[in-house]
Amino acid sequence: MSDCVFCKIGSREIPAMVVYENDEFMAFRDIAPKAPSHTIVMPKKHYSVVHECSDEGLLGRLLLATTEVAKREQLTASGYRIVLNGGESQAIHHLHLHLLGGRSFSWPPG
Repeated sequence: MSDCVFCKIGSREIPAMVVYENDEFMAFRDIAPKAPSHTIVMPKKHYSVVHECSDEGLLGRLLLATTEVAKREQLTASGYRIVLNGGESQAIHHLHLHLLGGRSFSWPPG
């Protein structure tokens, strides 16, 4: 999608601090972090929202890529949170997960 900022990051038109990448996914630091470690993990192919993606294999691989980033960022011992927003609660309409770590998280989120 030509006007999607995450598509532009995925195609390297917009620079980002990439921490993980393979043929299908990219992970990069959030520019407005909500935790000491805040990474965005996204498919390179554009899906506006999670409910538009019927590829359960892709969704599973996205989650596995996110847990790989958690390992690489050394978040597994202290814990982390994975957040998936959908619909109008998304600031950017490109399927992505937020991987947050480096601090305590309460429940329910506030």
